[in-house]
Amino acid sequence: MTFPAFSSSQIDPRARGRELGTHLRDRIAANYAGYTDLFAVAGATPEQVRAWAERALDASAGWAPGLAEEMAGIAAGSGLEPWQVAAVNARTEILAAIDATGRGECSTSVVLPESGPPRTVQTWDWHDHLRDAPMLWELEPRPGHVVRTFTEAGALAKIGAATSGLGVHFNILRHDSDNAGIGVPVHLIARRILDEAATVAEAAEIARSARVSASTVITVVTASDEGNDAASIEISPAGVAVIPPEPDGVLLHCNHFHDAALAAGERHATDRPGTYDRLRHLREHVEELSDPGQNARARAMLSHAPDAPVCAHPDLAQPLNQRWETIATIGLDLPAGRLRVHQGGPCRVAEATWRTF
Repeated sequence: MTFPAFSSSQIDPRARGRELGTHLRDRIAANYAGYTDLFAVAGATPEQVRAWAERALDASAGWAPGLAEEMAGIAAGSGLEPWQVAAVNARTEILAAIDATGRGECSTSVVLPESGPPRTVQTWDWHDHLRDAPMLWELEPRPGHVVRTFTEAGALAKIGAATSGLGVHFNILRHDSDNAGIGVPVHLIARRILDEAATVAEAAEIARSARVSASTVITVVTASDEGNDAASIEISPAGVAVIPPEPDGVLLHCNHFHDAALAAGERHATDRPGTYDRLRHLREHVEELSDPGQNARARAMLSHAPDAPVCAHPDLAQPLNQRWETIATIGLDLPAGRLRVHQGGPCRVAEATWRTF
């Protein structure tokens, strides 16, 4: 099954959500059902999930009322309750509340060359039973400003690019300060950055304005006539840190904190230590990750190391919540405000497998 693509015609948030929910009704319901299974296997009761999702909806309404309206519209169109759509958007927060762990996850590379647009690529790893959750969504949050995002059916954004020349990559983090006092879903932070920001500084300001209960890193990249810029914005309940590129223009991130203060509360150091080996792999292949060709950059992510695969394949002997798969490989084409998406991991890329959206 290929990732479905949908272009919204509505600018009003609730109408836009209803339109999406109606068009992808079955896909959104299936994604919610998949998360219901994941939460249950990870140890959450249905009552806990609903309570946490309702808190996420309240936090969203207080921080970004338009996005809360959009979730309500998705619910109306898809036949779900608003809290159920909120559960999909707040899946990172719910998993942090459960204190779920696992060994998979994503790797991101950004290179700012001396001339030309930024060169980016990331793997998106997630649970294999949710491999049909992704979708591609084009929307216009305000007249003349177009956002395109690779996300999950029912979730407002994830990895994306906007016609402002800004794009985002997205990796989960874990921190000692993560908690069950559900805050603003980090996926909504990514969406507001795509909707509203034109610079790294504006993106960081949006991130700092949100009270969060779970951690993530949103790597923001910009391209303009004035030049390119990038930073990894590390977000946790303990604070927000902005990690700039190295002097050579290289910015790499996996699933651990780089900021020294936040790294003191790092959870993946013991839960998912393979993140450090994946980062070493990226550093060892910076030359290939700097290639102007998307295919070459993706192939540089090819590693099937047993304990730290950048290109992951599920172990079907493991329980549902411990089966990880590289479901997509994605790059940003910022001058065009578009994504380049390959369905699957780096070991399967070829020039013909990329889809420009």
